[in-house]
Amino acid sequence: MHPSPSLAPVAFVLGAGLGTRLRPLTEERPKPLIPVANKPLITYAFDRLIDIGIRAFVVNTHHAPEAFWSAFPDGRYRGREIQFRHEPLLLDTAGGVRNVADLFGNQPFLIHNGDVLTDLPIDRAVERHLAGGDLATLVLRSNGPALHVAFDPESGRVIDIRNRLGTNQMRQFLYTGIAVLSPGILSWIPKEGPVSLISVFLEILQSCGRIGGILLDEGIWFDLGTRQSYLAVHRHLWAEPGSFRSIRWVDPTARIEPGAVLEGATAIGARCWIGAGALLKNSIVWEGAEVAAQSRLENCIVRNSRLAKGNLADSDI
Repeated sequence: MHPSPSLAPVAFVLGAGLGTRLRPLTEERPKPLIPVANKPLITYAFDRLIDIGIRAFVVNTHHAPEAFWSAFPDGRYRGREIQFRHEPLLLDTAGGVRNVADLFGNQPFLIHNGDVLTDLPIDRAVERHLAGGDLATLVLRSNGPALHVAFDPESGRVIDIRNRLGTNQMRQFLYTGIAVLSPGILSWIPKEGPVSLISVFLEILQSCGRIGGILLDEGIWFDLGTRQSYLAVHRHLWAEPGSFRSIRWVDPTARIEPGAVLEGATAIGARCWIGAGALLKNSIVWEGAEVAAQSRLENCIVRNSRLAKGNLADSDI
């Protein structure tokens, strides 16, 4: 599939968050680079965008920016160029958009949070946006952990966000972190400093109301903001892989000694060593890590190049 002539072939994938709720897992790498079934989380967003014809990416960075170059040393993914725009001072979501706007020309463009995993049909959001005159089209869901967007499915219009406009709408929806934006939105973003897209959307709603939405309840959507959600997405992918059937749970460079047993949603990364007689259940072992012989791990996360040993449950090593 080729991108619409009206859609910029470059998509903005947000990667500059601090990932504070996931620490210590994000101490040495940004949240979009934590491995999910042995793939950096952000690559799932890249894959979905490639599916709809996106040909290049721009990613903003802040915390541990060198980790992105380690993950993508040639600045490419599946043959598509990745540009990185570093933010020494976090610019927030709208500031991040302003900082990469030169790459989109005068075309509408896609933005996608780098820390969510989803298989939503976002091509439908593109079609909706290009067919209308809204400054933004937000991808929404009926259920989720943060229902803050008042939306009228019949008109396709966003009415309020977090009730900041005092509309007191009863039904609220989840904003997925995916949207299509028109270049005209840039005139609403202040020229300097950190700015949130939510505040920009609210200002537009107060002035002209040209913020649209599309409800996409098909498929899955996970925000990997906590270790619980990180483990939960692995359990889901193990039980219901859906469109993610090509997942490789054990990297071919890993060494699994005789008698070691892997149960449930257990992922073993590159160059790992699992000792003889070890039992791992619903645990994630990052690249270069080791699990000592006869150890027992359940619901554990072993970070890169660490050693886990003994009987451990619900632990981060």
